[in-house]
Amino acid sequence: MTQDLTTGADSLELRHADGRVARFPYLWLRDADPAGFHPETQERLFDLTQVPLDTAPDDARIEEGMLRIDWPDQDAPSLFGLDWLWAHRPGQARHDPAHIPFAPWPEERTAQNIQRFDAEAIATSDAALRDWLVAGKRDGLTIVEGLADSVDAGLAIARRAGFLRETNFGVTFEVVSKPNPNNLAYTADALPLHTDLTNQDLPPGYQFLHCLANEAEGGGSVFCDGIAVANALYAEDPAAFETLARVSVPFRFHDGETDIRSRKCVISLAEDGTASEICFNAHLADLLDLPPEEMPDYYRAYRRFMQLCRDPARAVTLKLQAGEMVVFDNRRILHGREAFDPATGFRHLHGCYVDRGEWDSRIRIMDRDAP
Repeated sequence: MTQDLTTGADSLELRHADGRVARFPYLWLRDADPAGFHPETQERLFDLTQVPLDTAPDDARIEEGMLRIDWPDQDAPSLFGLDWLWAHRPGQARHDPAHIPFAPWPEERTAQNIQRFDAEAIATSDAALRDWLVAGKRDGLTIVEGLADSVDAGLAIARRAGFLRETNFGVTFEVVSKPNPNNLAYTADALPLHTDLTNQDLPPGYQFLHCLANEAEGGGSVFCDGIAVANALYAEDPAAFETLARVSVPFRFHDGETDIRSRKCVISLAEDGTASEICFNAHLADLLDLPPEEMPDYYRAYRRFMQLCRDPARAVTLKLQAGEMVVFDNRRILHGREAFDPATGFRHLHGCYVDRGEWDSRIRIMDRDAP
């Protein structure tokens, strides 16, 4: 328990019995006062503009395991539990059950070592649901098996993760070869590795592809960990990595009804400077509009990233079977497809998206409700 309290001009310090010291700026204490939040919604009601930046208390003391602060402009004191203060002290990030570091893929990634989960278990067991969500966040790629021969079966699993994301292709989409396609996915051609909808202001998070039929010759699904590619690029050529993380380029999808454009960097960085997201889609990349003098460095970096993606050692290829659904983080895992011959059989995948925020929210709720 805290054994000492020291007040200063702009903050106070608490010294814990184990020797730890934490500093709490007065303005932060005003802003974090539990009384300044709605008792039911827990949304902040406190108005920062109503107190001066140099606010300071008339008195601060410890009483019965609580920090009590009397303010000159407030009748009621601010009361903080000492355990709460230590858990939320400035400089200490709030615990987040959804903060699950990406696990690097094994050197020899194969279809056999992709973690698999049973659809019935995910649908009926919260423990199985949580295990699947955590694995999806950690590995970026899982397979759900045992799905019924119905598009609703895959959607029910996706909705266990969160709300479905609607795009210009609809709430769901059918990956089949069809006449007059408006996207390469709706052909029988090979699809190079990419992430989906890079032209969107916010590309979708997790993608679900439920295999209803895969009888044609060819048509294997290909996956690659884009974060691992970015890390390999950094190890080989830090300047190229920096270019792809700094320079945004245009992406565009357009057909008879839509024209959706956005600028993105191929590599997005976390606060610690490491790669956190990948936005890579060569067939949705618009005409490069950089100044000519910047193009050589950019093309060199972009081309090298593309080459690293195509290294067979970094890819895993599998042929989905009817009743299987592959689920992957679209802002980390690149995916593609081998060409197939529609004359040899029918190939039909049913797809949808759930955003990353929905996925993380479900992990937090599952953690909160765990016994």
